[in-house]
Amino acid sequence: MKIVDMKVFLLGTSWRNLVFIKLYTDEGITGVGEATIQNREEGVAGYLEGAKHRHVVGSDPFNIEDLWTRMYRNDFFRAGVIACTAMSAVEMACWDIVGKAVQQPVYRILGGQCHDRIKAYANGWYTVTRDPKVIAGRVQVVLDKGYKALKLDPFGAGGYELDRAEKKKSIAIVEAVRKAVGPDVEIFIEAHGRFSVATAVEMGKQLQEFDPGWFEEPVPPEDAPSMLKVKEKVDIPIATGERLYTRHGFREVFELRSTDIIQADVSHAGGILEMKKIAAAADCHYMTMAPHNSSGPVNTAASVHFDFCTPNMRAQECFDDFADPWVTEAVIGYPKVVDGYFLPPDRPGLGVELDEKVIAAHPYKAGFFNLWANDWQKRQFVAG
Repeated sequence: MKIVDMKVFLLGTSWRNLVFIKLYTDEGITGVGEATIQNREEGVAGYLEGAKHRHVVGSDPFNIEDLWTRMYRNDFFRAGVIACTAMSAVEMACWDIVGKAVQQPVYRILGGQCHDRIKAYANGWYTVTRDPKVIAGRVQVVLDKGYKALKLDPFGAGGYELDRAEKKKSIAIVEAVRKAVGPDVEIFIEAHGRFSVATAVEMGKQLQEFDPGWFEEPVPPEDAPSMLKVKEKVDIPIATGERLYTRHGFREVFELRSTDIIQADVSHAGGILEMKKIAAAADCHYMTMAPHNSSGPVNTAASVHFDFCTPNMRAQECFDDFADPWVTEAVIGYPKVVDGYFLPPDRPGLGVELDEKVIAAHPYKAGFFNLWANDWQKRQFVAG
């Protein structure tokens, strides 16, 4: 079997563009992948077009290790986030083809089922005014959908430090959410790598009383020694990894044991098989996996297959229930959260297909998402 073509699809939404790919083979089997990357969609789409001719077309989709290695090594300069995201999309699309060819779900090919269900946690739900009462009120939408865990970034714009008023407001948001959900729902706190060690430690200690499941990226993710300092001084599990790529990018994290929970992303870290390698290294250091997924439903599908065949799983992030309605309409058969959990997929391959008519009806939108604005509404997709 050979890959004979690859097409890239961009789906516009209210705050970003999703990037999907489709591989075509000479035996008529197709495979889908996702290469969504905020504010870099033009770059990854361009890279995919080049990689199509350099590496993808003519390859056997069963020879995934060989194709991945050529894409990683043979372009000489080490792969950054754009290249790794493109490689991940191609890799997951190859697994989709392999699963369809042998008529098995991907997770059954990669070790088989380790779990009866996978805990899902909600993100993307708190797109309201950054006010404790408003955000706490919004929590009910998450609970009504059956989630037993959720994540939020309570912090406003800031870098390394926050002023006193911002610190108080951030803590008040978490306090209000904890009161709204009660003691049994898990709350995960996201910091997006904002803080210095001193600020991260100060905020982490104040957050402890609300019993968060983890404190995510409290300092810039590339600084493992600083992450370790926070881990040693804060009595909350530390999580990181969404902005680290391939197993090589996690080496220092493992060497220093600078975190507790690894959050590699299937669509950025290198694909499903590379995630398995990262998870195996994490398991050697008694760390659990909680894969990041701020992308769309194809990446959710790939993540869920990884989850079910990986022993040291903790929880799986999901934005799909809080995305624009046409996002899930564009991906037929995407995995849904049922009473707070994902159940084992039962269709061959990744189990999803693209609805190209829906994608065509919602084309690419020029703009950018500004994470560092003080309020969610100001972060939204701004025309460039």
